[in-house]
Amino acid sequence: MKSQFQKKTTKNTESVCSKPSCFFCTMNEPDPSRRKARIIKAFQDLPLRNDQEHVLALSSLWNIAMMQPNDPEFPSLGIFECMAKLIHKGVNDKKWLLSDQNIYIPYYAAHTIGSYTMNKVQFAEKAVESGVVFPLIELMRGKITWVEQRVAVRALAHIASHEKIFEEAIGVNEVEIVESAMEMAMTCLKEVFDKFVGLEHSKRLKYQCDLVTRGLGGLEIEDRKAEEWASQLQCWSLNLLNCFACKEKSLNLICNREFLIELCGMWGGLANPTSPAVIRLLRSLCQTKFGRQSVANLQEVIKALCNLSRSSDDWQLMAIDCLLLLLKDPETRHKAMEISVVFLVDLVELRSIGGSPNVGDTITQALLQDYHKIKYGDLKFQRKKVERALKETWDLKVDRKRREKLMSEQEIRERKSMVRQLKQQGNLNFWSGNIEKAVMEYTEALHMCPLKMRKDRLVLHSNRAQCYLLLRNPEAVISDTTRALCLSSAVSPHGKSLWRRSQAYDMKGLAKESLIDCVTFVHGRMKSGQTERAEIPSYAARMINKQMNKTWLFAPAKSRSFNNHEELLESHGHGRLTIVDETFAEKRWRKLERERRREKDVNVTERMGSLKIG
Repeated sequence: MKSQFQKKTTKNTESVCSKPSCFFCTMNEPDPSRRKARIIKAFQDLPLRNDQEHVLALSSLWNIAMMQPNDPEFPSLGIFECMAKLIHKGVNDKKWLLSDQNIYIPYYAAHTIGSYTMNKVQFAEKAVESGVVFPLIELMRGKITWVEQRVAVRALAHIASHEKIFEEAIGVNEVEIVESAMEMAMTCLKEVFDKFVGLEHSKRLKYQCDLVTRGLGGLEIEDRKAEEWASQLQCWSLNLLNCFACKEKSLNLICNREFLIELCGMWGGLANPTSPAVIRLLRSLCQTKFGRQSVANLQEVIKALCNLSRSSDDWQLMAIDCLLLLLKDPETRHKAMEISVVFLVDLVELRSIGGSPNVGDTITQALLQDYHKIKYGDLKFQRKKVERALKETWDLKVDRKRREKLMSEQEIRERKSMVRQLKQQGNLNFWSGNIEKAVMEYTEALHMCPLKMRKDRLVLHSNRAQCYLLLRNPEAVISDTTRALCLSSAVSPHGKSLWRRSQAYDMKGLAKESLIDCVTFVHGRMKSGQTERAEIPSYAARMINKQMNKTWLFAPAKSRSFNNHEELLESHGHGRLTIVDETFAEKRWRKLERERRREKDVNVTERMGSLKIG
């Protein structure tokens, strides 16, 4: 039976080939022993010859490596040494690189190495023995462009992930690799914007356009794929750093204050939402003593973890894990509690998440670990809000459970009746415009409501959140909606609470959290069939559009480029704007003005989507 490669290339070689060293004829050699010898010879000759066939050969090898990364044939016959030599040639021989189509070769070579070293440790060992690490580091340094950096850091991250060869492969270049990966993670988005996305289409390098779109072309496809690639470049840089953090290597470099603060703002956006690169690196750091101390000293990092823990993000559980690791360490516990308690108290009734059961109980145990020292001893916190939150947790999870166990059936029935009356009074006050009074009614109902009545408590929390939304108290909205979502099903989260929390995060300027909640809300509505013809509600569509603009991967880079351009014009005496820039500035101003008016003139449908209470 013919191999996949043979099937693809038979058509090209049916006629007699005039080249004795033709790469495709070599691949189609039917005799196994001759095929092996010819492939070895081909891999040895490829870096030595100047042939237009090179690009086609490398493209085919890249495709095979992508489709069959665990096939041992080529790794055993010298492909790694061949790829390393081709990368080295591309980096050091600019004349060769820029002739014919050789500019594509380093990309294909590095990508091929990364694919083969992804799964099999024996392939990675062979690659290291063949000398691929130094050429990959050369690409990572930016010796060609960001396109080659992306596949080089991917290959290095795959090699470094194999613990057996980590020291031999990466350890000797530890400092340089770590510093380069950190720099790349912080600057790659600006680099891709300045060198590709921000350029006019005619000024973009053709080979980059071809690689990004795989030859399909088109400005829209190029922009979309460039955003995806930029996110992957950043994520693979962080994955490479995570390999060091897991082994407690170079922690003094990785735990740099500026880097950790900037790390919290990194997100793949909707172009790459499933990558856990940022939070995985933070969790790896929190699993080390040095890392925990570094994180605990940075309020910005703890607050970012807290926001993630109260979001619909796929990596919510990993953020909770990070905070729990800080709370369980006696040396970092107090600092972490000063910030995290008022966030985590909203999660104490969380059941299971991501396959982990009783998450809320685990959080409760961590929070109340030394509560007796606060209640009866001299343990104090700088913020009284922290002590109140701990007291509330104790009352909810300990005292109240004890009291309700001792209640008679008659008393429980009376409480249920009282809760319904208070809820109705709250609803009447809400629709009468007496929002503060409605808050009081819902609060009293929550105090009276038995803990087992999870659905009723869910609605009360969500209704009170709507009141706080109208009172412009976003923090209270987030607290109540998070508690409501903890009481709802993880499979089918409470839609109104998601939408209300999305609005609250928007009020606080937390665009990513607002976007994720809104997208989750829309998915829930469409899944449950609440929308006609699967249409997205207009108010949710506006919110998604607004937050996507704010969380666009290149938004900071574009803003910096615009500001730098204005400063350059001023320094040359042209004032704030020249005639050439007026069109761009006018469009930018008009867009901002339209967004401002839309926010001010809220659609009736949006009001109703937000104001409905249970």
